[in-house]
Amino acid sequence: MVKKSKTKTKSAKPKKPEIKKIKKESAGKLIGEVSNYFEHVGAAAIKLKTELKVGDKIRFVGGEVDFEQEVKSIQIQHEKVEKAKKGDDVGIKIKKKVRKGYKVFKV
Repeated sequence: MVKKSKTKTKSAKPKKPEIKKIKKESAGKLIGEVSNYFEHVGAAAIKLKTELKVGDKIRFVGGEVDFEQEVKSIQIQHEKVEKAKKGDDVGIKIKKKVRKGYKVFKV
């Protein structure tokens, strides 16, 4: 009587593709998040996590949106200001439509 050896052979299972988070290269430093968008005036309300001033270049990233623009003016409670500090809610005119939750970076 001949014994058959029971060695396990690996079945050829298809490998699952690795899921990697794609980072937006050179997105810059996170400075805040869009808290509201006002379509009738083309402005976004942003909750700041760090300082922002007129002349800074910022980048909006979220959903299908990814664009950069220069800050031409900043408003806090309808008052025009030159710079805003951490924790301020500011209004900025922007080029494209954004949504609540989109990230804002300083480039």
